[in-house]
Amino acid sequence: MGKIVIVDFEKCMGCKSCEIACAVAHSAAKDLFAAFQAGEKPGYRVHVEASREFSVPVHCHHCEDAPCMAVCPTGAIYRDDEDGPVLFNEEHCIGCRMCVQACPFGVISMSPEGKRVLKCDQCIDRLSEGQEPACVEACPTGALMFCEEEDAAAEKRARSAEKIVAAGREDKE
Repeated sequence: MGKIVIVDFEKCMGCKSCEIACAVAHSAAKDLFAAFQAGEKPGYRVHVEASREFSVPVHCHHCEDAPCMAVCPTGAIYRDDEDGPVLFNEEHCIGCRMCVQACPFGVISMSPEGKRVLKCDQCIDRLSEGQEPACVEACPTGALMFCEEEDAAAEKRARSAEKIVAAGREDKE
């Protein structure tokens, strides 16, 4: 698997900057005020949800065996290569909503006009220009990270080890 967006929900403050950045990145204008003035409704592909005391940005996981891709009758949901993100071709979409139903994370939704689906593409255009996905770049707390899955796991293990050591020191005092 290539790079993925990782969420550190303990850092998320629920500001929804990621949602706004996503909508702007997928607008024709690529600018918040210009999109607003043009009456665009590009929609966002990351959803900040409240869960207990945390806010969690929920986004496409670009599953290895993507159920959305498997159920799409027209091939509108596809991958360019096996390590790449799960992408969406608007021209092939017939609006059947099968992918919406199949997504285990509930992150594929219908566009504001209800004629096509909205699905995270990891900002593939930005990636081709050497940039990070818009949601990651916009996150003021660093709750969203774009990295290799194993790098994220190694970082989590290191943080867990630090917490264990700190707790052990507190017990000795």
